[in-house]
Amino acid sequence: MLNITIGYGFCLLTAMIVIAGDYILKVAADGDMALNSRHVIAGGALYASSAILWYFSMRYVTLAQAGVAFSMITLLALCVIGAAMFGERFQAREFAGIACALAAMVLLIRVA
Repeated sequence: MLNITIGYGFCLLTAMIVIAGDYILKVAADGDMALNSRHVIAGGALYASSAILWYFSMRYVTLAQAGVAFSMITLLALCVIGAAMFGERFQAREFAGIACALAAMVLLIRVA
């Protein structure tokens, strides 16, 4: 049980770093910033650093568990950020996708 908790903790940290990178890159894209701008470089650096945490995630949980946890956390956070910060609207398709991600997470959790 401890390994699963540690693995999902690393997945959460990885997702938080990637989400921060996504946010910075979205600001850069909306601001029509150049690829060599500070925002784009910072977003890329955050993505690169997340790879180290991703490695540690996979030491404690299966690739499927890590992938679904990371995807679910990222999906939920980016949906909230998109709606709250960028005024993006959800349709039924987005809500169905969120429900499927949550269901996949529940199905993949192994406690053994």
